[in-house]
Amino acid sequence: MPKFIIEREIPGAGKLSQEDLHAISQKSCSVLREMGPQIQWQESYVTADKIYCVYNAPDEETVREHARQGGFPANAVNRVTSRIDPTTAE
Repeated sequence: MPKFIIEREIPGAGKLSQEDLHAISQKSCSVLREMGPQIQWQESYVTADKIYCVYNAPDEETVREHARQGGFPANAVNRVTSRIDPTTAE
């Protein structure tokens, strides 16, 4: 299944409390359960003013539908075409 990186612009994201992050995660998981197994959330990274999420989904529209249903921004949705790491250099 294709992998996507979603950039969510959320001013002050890095200052969200654990309770806020818990609530956001619960909402996301609730929407995912409703949408079914064709979309999967792998992980997210919180920075000062953005959250970067990694999802598996059949297409960009499915990712954007998750954002709409959850009330989350999806400022950029990028399909991963390749993956590299230090072992790529070997």
